[in-house]
Amino acid sequence: MVTLADIQAARVRMGDLVDRTPCDRSQTFSALTGNSIFFKLENLQMTGSFKERGALNKMLLLSDAERARGVICASAGNHAQGVSYHATRLGIRSKIVMPLTAPLVKVAATSGYGGEVVQSGWNYDEAYAEALRIRDEEGMTFIHAFDDEAVIAGQGTIGLELLEQVPGLEAVVIPIGGGGLIGGIGCAIKEINPAVRVVGVEPSVVPSMKEAVSAGQCVTLPPARTIADGIGVRRVGNATLPLAMKYVDEIVTVDEEDIANAILLLLEREKTVAEGAGATSTAALLQRKTSLVGKKTVSLVCGGNIDSIFLSHIIERGLVKDGRIVRLRLQASDHPGVLHAVTGVFAGVRANIVSVQHERAYFGVKLGNTVMDFTLETRGPEHVAEVCDALVAAGYAFERVR
Repeated sequence: MVTLADIQAARVRMGDLVDRTPCDRSQTFSALTGNSIFFKLENLQMTGSFKERGALNKMLLLSDAERARGVICASAGNHAQGVSYHATRLGIRSKIVMPLTAPLVKVAATSGYGGEVVQSGWNYDEAYAEALRIRDEEGMTFIHAFDDEAVIAGQGTIGLELLEQVPGLEAVVIPIGGGGLIGGIGCAIKEINPAVRVVGVEPSVVPSMKEAVSAGQCVTLPPARTIADGIGVRRVGNATLPLAMKYVDEIVTVDEEDIANAILLLLEREKTVAEGAGATSTAALLQRKTSLVGKKTVSLVCGGNIDSIFLSHIIERGLVKDGRIVRLRLQASDHPGVLHAVTGVFAGVRANIVSVQHERAYFGVKLGNTVMDFTLETRGPEHVAEVCDALVAAGYAFERVR
């Protein structure tokens, strides 16, 4: 099992090859969550996530012969980029096996860092099998994303930084995927200050660590899609489960909409870009899923590698959930001036029209009438209620489209 000494040695070994990322207090999120919140911004690492810490520590421990044969890993994103980037910096040949379904932006980034990308398989399991085949064929060293003690020790260096950056730290909330991140941080923090609470967060659709801790052994969950794809791991590691059972005080889960809302709030209020996995800790705190109240708490933003188009979808969904974008369907007499009259109602309450669509043959519209779908930008739920009241006062029948 990984020890505090392993983590401290990893920190010395890595030196300044990884960034000591900021960990500043957020007044806004402290007010929103009922805790004193500090954000540890691992999304500001060169490759956009904490993964490069563990990958680097593993490679620094390789013998000259192992370096000469090269390294290989299987990953669809952050681990791939971490291995590629630091292998190139160290002059080590690397192969990165990525599924055929991996986002092109992540494939391009991994290749851009200098690694040789091999795309194989339709999912991670198939890519993993191909990576092991290449490892055996070419004698390369396989770098696991989380189930490796050197990788875990590298991730644990975050815990040492947190204790220095936040004097009087009382709790840390950490995303859980395979368990390497929370295992390493938990060990570092608890061995130095056992009073600090370590809380893990998983997507509710794939709570692999929570199930494993409950069962007392690793279990494999059915496949599930989550916007926190970086931690959507079906089975935790054999090396990480004992660490979680020893050092983690609490494991909670968050829903997809909670994660999307956290991504949006981090972007708007904190000016911080977080991927789904990187926002899960914040989501748990915002939704009061943890037992923490009034604690000096670090929320770990573990990564920020999110596709721009996907981010735009999340922003739109978040705005809808917050009531800042609303769609209303009105049925009215189809005659000149009706559109002008309705838009006048919206103008009167200062609701901005994003789009409008007329239908005369669908939605059960009566002959001689028209259905109008208005997508409106508002200030929030209270403003939406004001808009609805104004429509009622003007004599329009309508329904809210959800």
